[in-house]
Amino acid sequence: MSEPDSSLTTARLSADARVPVIVVAGHLGAGKTSLLNHLLRAPGARLGVVVNDFGTINVDAALVTGQIDEAAAISGGCLCCLPDAGGLDDALEKLSHPRLRLDAIVVEASGAADPIALARLIRFSGAERVRPGGVIEVIDAVEHFRTVDTWPEPPLRHVASTLVVIGKSDLLPPETRTQTIGRIRERVLARNPHAQIAVASGGRIDPALAFDIASDEEPADELPIARLLREDAHGRSHHGAHEHAQAASVPMSAPVSPGALVDLLEDPPAGAYRIKGRVRVRDANRERGYLVNLVGRMIHVAALPEPPDEGELVAIGLHLDPVAARTRLEEVAAVPSERPDAAGLRRLRRYRRLSD
Repeated sequence: MSEPDSSLTTARLSADARVPVIVVAGHLGAGKTSLLNHLLRAPGARLGVVVNDFGTINVDAALVTGQIDEAAAISGGCLCCLPDAGGLDDALEKLSHPRLRLDAIVVEASGAADPIALARLIRFSGAERVRPGGVIEVIDAVEHFRTVDTWPEPPLRHVASTLVVIGKSDLLPPETRTQTIGRIRERVLARNPHAQIAVASGGRIDPALAFDIASDEEPADELPIARLLREDAHGRSHHGAHEHAQAASVPMSAPVSPGALVDLLEDPPAGAYRIKGRVRVRDANRERGYLVNLVGRMIHVAALPEPPDEGELVAIGLHLDPVAARTRLEEVAAVPSERPDAAGLRRLRRYRRLSD
């Protein structure tokens, strides 16, 4: 990321915040486990993982243990075939317990899972301490048009995707590589024009796209096996190179206009995949605090117990123009908030209710 660390990007989730749940979906063999293990190797974050007993998930158990107390397993078939959200809810309830202090929960779907149905299960989960954190769709560039995209219309599954990761492009014939990647992009965007698309080898996306990284170093209470597994016997890093996300952040020292804030969330800066922030909003004669999160086009608003002393808004994206994004964030900070904004408050409260 291009921005220096800030209090928002380096602080762990507070006890009142909900844990984001990130879905990693894709056809069998697309590279979901490679992406998941890459995310698990990211230093400074505590991640929970939902695994499926009867699925094709093959997360390295030692690596998972290095990140959290334990993984949560779901029995009874693939996630898309659960008769209700019960099994998933139980897993999310377990992993979102405050004692684990997790930064995010990753659900690796089986190759047969419908990401639309899975996203709906998470959106309406009975687990009280979680919120949707996005759907990452992994595409096998070599096999995609023989396994997933086989009909005249683009696959409907792309509708649920917030981030699409095109993998294995290095295995394509050099003479057709650019054309194939371009065709995949075109098909995805035809179904979902708001999806962000990254080309990544071995699932090596910037972890900042998926979750907040607490620091560049391992937390003091992280088991050392997580660090050891980042290096092979010759001391070479498994982390690998990846396309870095860009970021822009602006402090919000004064209360913000709720209408301007909602306008930003509904119409984010070009290239923004995530927006996050803690802000103060004037409500009649008092101030209230809100925690806002945008992933793709999913908006989540939560009330804070107390207004933050110093607020901040951060925008993150692969193709973000930091200067233009910072200008948009500064415009939110510049809107006068002294006058009551009844219409803006109604819009903000509506997202607050929908987020519940």
